[in-house]
Amino acid sequence: MAVPKRKTTKSRAGKRRSHIRVTPKNVVEDKKSGEYRLPHHLDIKTGFYKGRQVLDPKE
Repeated sequence: MAVPKRKTTKSRAGKRRSHIRVTPKNVVEDKKSGEYRLPHHLDIKTGFYKGRQVLDPKE
């Protein structure tokens, strides 16, 4: 079984994990309703997507 010869330092481990992080979601405010939603997703409250009524609005 392979065993490391030396302890991995905190800085070396941190460099290896530099790309592992939480990325923030790109949340936009809807122009009509003012609700927050993800881009390229329909607004659940109004049922609009790209200016067209796609779903019946939720009560």
